[in-house]
Amino acid sequence: MTRIAALLLSLLTLSSAFGAEAGRHTLALGDSTRSYVVRLPDHLKPGARVPLVLVLHGGGGNAANAEQMTGFTAKGRKEGFIVVYPEGSGRLRDKLLTWNVRHCCGYAMKNDVDDVGFIDALLDELIARYPVDPSRVYATGMSNGGMMTHRLGIELSQRFAAIAPVVGTIFGDERPASAPVSALMINGALDENVPPAGGAPGGRGQHAWDGTPAKSALAQFDYWSDVNRCGRADRNDNRKWTHWRTACGKDAVEFYLVKDNGHAWPGGEPGSKRGDEPSDAMNATDVIWKFFAAHSK
Repeated sequence: MTRIAALLLSLLTLSSAFGAEAGRHTLALGDSTRSYVVRLPDHLKPGARVPLVLVLHGGGGNAANAEQMTGFTAKGRKEGFIVVYPEGSGRLRDKLLTWNVRHCCGYAMKNDVDDVGFIDALLDELIARYPVDPSRVYATGMSNGGMMTHRLGIELSQRFAAIAPVVGTIFGDERPASAPVSALMINGALDENVPPAGGAPGGRGQHAWDGTPAKSALAQFDYWSDVNRCGRADRNDNRKWTHWRTACGKDAVEFYLVKDNGHAWPGGEPGSKRGDEPSDAMNATDVIWKFFAAHSK
């Protein structure tokens, strides 16, 4: 059997096992139609339920951009979990898409798009079509997608075991999540778009915000530590990053401030031709998956 024939047979076997195919799909939601891309693992044991990781693109991005930037598809294929890349909304169908996190960003914010409702309905769709383990559902995202990841953790806390916003932020007016959610945050000390000290945004996306200043990057750690009623935080400082960690029963909260990283996915690809060069101090995708794998609902 040729290599191509073997690959096709593998894909057909996976499609049959999952009852649905990988690739681009749409979901009707009220008067709108939303898109998402599904990537399946290389191997699946009969009857097995597997983890699901949602990866949210940054502001102005799309599913393809998030997939290329993070490398989560290869990670999922190797480690045996489903990866789904939901897409935000915008005036154009498949690019310059954003997420509504109230104070950001662009089209989604200005039109008050119900992105929480979209993700909630999407999870129902995915669990119905694929062998997803509902106790191992996770979300991560970059920039505007990182902010949306926080919002999902807060408003759909009963559905997510853990979240991992990258170069994201909070604004200080978020209500407490109703259930514990393990959280890992990664920010860049050189980030000008989402400054780690907080305050007004910078960079090309600054006009996509409503003017509300962001809290400091470390405020994300404090927020989730309070929600999860965590203990005393441990702080470790080395030449690559400063790392905070606290335990909260079976949950945990961690925060990395990567010293040579700007507004980029550490260890990944630049988000655009004009985007910051990612730090090679860590592979954020590896760090995030290791964190997710350690936590279930």
